[in-house]
Amino acid sequence: MKERLSISFFTALPGLCTLFLLAGLAPVAVSETQSISDFGLKPDTHENAVPAVKRALAACTGKAEMTLVFPKGRYDFFPQDCPEKTYHESNTTDTNPKRCPVLLENMKGITVDGSGSDFIFHGQMQPFTVDHCEKVLIQNVNVDWDIPLTAQGEVVDSQADHIDLRIDPVEYPFAVEKERLLFSGEDWKSPWMGVMEFERDSHLIPPGTGDETLGGGWMKGGYRTEKLDDNLVRIHKRAKNMPNKGNFLVLRHNERIHSGIFLFHSKDVQVRNVNLYNTGGLGVLGQFTENIDLDNTNVIPNAAKGRYLSGHDDGAHFSNCRGQVTVENCSFAGLMDDPINVHGTCVRIIERRAGNRLLCRFMHEQSVGLEWGRPGESIGFIEHEGMCTVGTGILASFTPSSLTDFEVSFNAPIPADIKEGDALENLTWAPDVLLRNNHFKSCRARGVLISTPGKVIIEENVFESSGSAILVAGDSNYWYESGAVRDVLIRKNSFNAPCLANMYQFCEAIISVYPEIPKPEKAPPPFHRNIRIEENSFHPYDYPVLYALSTEGLTFSNNTITRSNDYQPWHKNQHMIRLVGCKGVTIAGNTLQGDVLGRDVFVEKMDADEVSVADGQGIAKP
Repeated sequence: MKERLSISFFTALPGLCTLFLLAGLAPVAVSETQSISDFGLKPDTHENAVPAVKRALAACTGKAEMTLVFPKGRYDFFPQDCPEKTYHESNTTDTNPKRCPVLLENMKGITVDGSGSDFIFHGQMQPFTVDHCEKVLIQNVNVDWDIPLTAQGEVVDSQADHIDLRIDPVEYPFAVEKERLLFSGEDWKSPWMGVMEFERDSHLIPPGTGDETLGGGWMKGGYRTEKLDDNLVRIHKRAKNMPNKGNFLVLRHNERIHSGIFLFHSKDVQVRNVNLYNTGGLGVLGQFTENIDLDNTNVIPNAAKGRYLSGHDDGAHFSNCRGQVTVENCSFAGLMDDPINVHGTCVRIIERRAGNRLLCRFMHEQSVGLEWGRPGESIGFIEHEGMCTVGTGILASFTPSSLTDFEVSFNAPIPADIKEGDALENLTWAPDVLLRNNHFKSCRARGVLISTPGKVIIEENVFESSGSAILVAGDSNYWYESGAVRDVLIRKNSFNAPCLANMYQFCEAIISVYPEIPKPEKAPPPFHRNIRIEENSFHPYDYPVLYALSTEGLTFSNNTITRSNDYQPWHKNQHMIRLVGCKGVTIAGNTLQGDVLGRDVFVEKMDADEVSVADGQGIAKP
């Protein structure tokens, strides 16, 4: 009977498709589901999952709408049998090859469903790699290491000249060699390089510590270690900022040499219901990828293991992407750098050559080797001192000569005033961005970095970042992260008291618009444009709420600013709103509650008439 029904159904299938088409409906593609168990891998066995995953993905390759399911449990991934590939990853130390235990390559319509499983990795490896794929979904999985690629310890005593630190030797194997603290894992050994302090109960970075704990945060020297017990060391050091007893220190070691999820030259990628409890570098890195959607993708500490650490660096990093980048319903905490960073890559012009050709160079060591351009893409020519875009061109060729240098040519003359030392940016790879309903908890550095000319909406998020909540950056001289903004809406967010409790680079206010322009006087047109900050709730304990440099069409309206007394003021910028070299600024409809500090607008290197401050807000005009 079942056989007859099956034959009858497939006999009728062409007719059903015709009916779908006549009704204006496309037939729905049927997804084929394959279990990893069919390839000999069972959960909770602690065997190496890599060989079975390779077999399963090979079986899925070339098939449309495939779903690979992992029955819920624990799966272990070891270096043995890992595919190895060379990837030059943005904002990542260029160490190759990368081990890629779950490698999705040249696939279309593939779903990897972990069913809520724990994927436990061993040693240095990049858990997920999506390479030249289209229509990919990774969902329902927890990524972690038994021995994380960062360590932590509890401060059990803190004196003027030393601290005693309790470290779990099983989870964070360590040794003391030549009075220095070293950490090891299953295939690595590295010295202690940096430190970040977290409050025991709140998991917040204490005010005024930031990169200053133990006198600077980077432990390259100037300290002496002795081992007191199997899990206790004494760090001999005198510093202005000694950590508090009972707090936890995240002990940074290792380089950022791979991502948690690497999206490379792909399209239409979704990551849903994923917890990245640890990474060896950036959490999710999208690079030259079109359309990325992160939903309930969290880069957070593993609370069940009592951890304060999560990712080694940024939580979600989008470098030279395009289309739509969406991050919704996500949480970020315990990171050693910014939760979200969106930017392009500027390259420096080294030599003008005949025939509309330029020799260019990747200037930052963590951007070398990128496939920066393809024929037909739009390129901006940037005068580097004032950072003005003086023209655009269409790329005719891109020819690398090394990891750092390459030649580009154009199908039309290059602007005459472009010279050696100026820069180029790829305007084709610049996404629209939606960041909605996310929680940016306490992490080292800032909350969100935005550098893209696409349409940006940042709404209904909660910010408790250690430094500035939002940084609108851009430069062609230092970090070489490009992307002057043209359309940014920041609305209905909550900026809570922990914001701006510590000083990091560019942290001039809770919202800091800070392009790095060496000579602003050479930039008559402002660098950024059209930023609207509306209907937000700010809870500052200090003076600076908004800082903006070289911005035109800036609106700060209908926000509520309520004084917090959680911390003591400390910032050198003692103005609520500070504007430098801006044009067309509107400040209206804002409500101040409590004894808000500053209550003023301060301007410099600009005409005060460029600012319109409405009456009745309690904000002093410049």
